[in-house]
Amino acid sequence: MTDQTITAAAGDDPGAGMRAVRALRDLADRLETLQVERARSLGWSWQEIAAALGVSRQAVHKKHARRL
Repeated sequence: MTDQTITAAAGDDPGAGMRAVRALRDLADRLETLQVERARSLGWSWQEIAAALGVSRQAVHKKHARRL
């Protein structure tokens, strides 16, 4: 992630702004996957992970269970 991406996300050019938002969303998704995998490997329950992410147990399980 670059300062340019962050600047573009808040800038006046909607095209650049939306590309920056997409890049930030992609980064957040990768980080979430990494941390969910790490939490599961350390024995966290789906409920604990869901609570930490602010979503339902079903939502986090549906999104991540197939990857593990």
